Amino acid sequence: MTDFLELPDLAAERLGGAAVVANDEFFAAKENLLRASPAEWREGVYTERGKWMDGWETRRRRSPGHDWCIIRLGLPGIVRGVVVDTSFFRGNYPEQCSLDGCAVDGTPPAEALARDACWREILPRTALQGDTRNPIEVTHDARLTHVRLNIFPDGGVARLRVHGEVTPDWPALIRRGDVDLAAMENGGWVVVCSDMFFGHRQNLILPGRSTHMGDGWETRRRRGPGNDWTVVRLGRAGSVRRVEIDTDHFKGNAPGACSISWSRAPGASAEALAASAVVEWRELLPRTDLEPHARHCFERELRAAEGATHVRLDIYPDGGVARLRVFGRPADSA
Repeated sequence: MTDFLELPDLAAERLGGAAVVANDEFFAAKENLLRASPAEWREGVYTERGKWMDGWETRRRRSPGHDWCIIRLGLPGIVRGVVVDTSFFRGNYPEQCSLDGCAVDGTPPAEALARDACWREILPRTALQGDTRNPIEVTHDARLTHVRLNIFPDGGVARLRVHGEVTPDWPALIRRGDVDLAAMENGGWVVVCSDMFFGHRQNLILPGRSTHMGDGWETRRRRGPGNDWTVVRLGRAGSVRRVEIDTDHFKGNAPGACSISWSRAPGASAEALAASAVVEWRELLPRTDLEPHARHCFERELRAAEGATHVRLDIYPDGGVARLRVFGRPADSA
């Protein structure tokens, strides 16, 4: 697996990503590019314009040029790689693609983005294979709010994933007071966990409430000694003031209890954070009982945590947690 695939999809619909405009979408709509589900094939299904395809597909080009689609990133950030998925596009996929990026304030209209934005190439023309996921590394360090997928000369792309590092607007966040330092949208990242058999660890810090039991972090049933745990790198070091632990949808499989500790360990590796003897952990929330399918708020119960860069959530002995929120004041907010 290419390393960038571990990074969040900055263009994901649930994070606010959107396909805002395309020069052509004759056979299949641009919105399909960002669908969370894998592309599907429907044998023998046709529309009035041709074969039904689960992706973005343009008409056959009969003039010079190429086709393109502009994507608004849900989370502005530095793009480290893309996956251009051409699943089920066999005789109608683009031969090549490239990617441009720009950074703009606010949410300008589609016409202004296409006409006035200062676009810069972040990925040169790259060959694509049909009916496959094409992972392509990007080496560009600028913060972007939008990307433009160019396909040469035309054809269909099933899905586009834009993986990268979230770069929040911290001056704006700091002006608001306390913020969720652990949130993915604020640069938080779940570095490592003991187990995530049923639910991925990154679900813990996604925006909003969970939508179902599979939308949280869940470990397998523990049959031996010990307990499960996970470590979150905060988007910015800060003073923790309030913590929320949500076991929403976990009814027969919520942890019986939890505890939280914190550390000041900038730059610590996943291996060091996993080895409790290497990184010094300090108690933030002592072991506390949890209720199933409930939202727990802790404020008066917390110990002092100044300059925290990481938090560790221990659950006893196992189970599922939907969301973890760590509200606090960034260290340099003064």
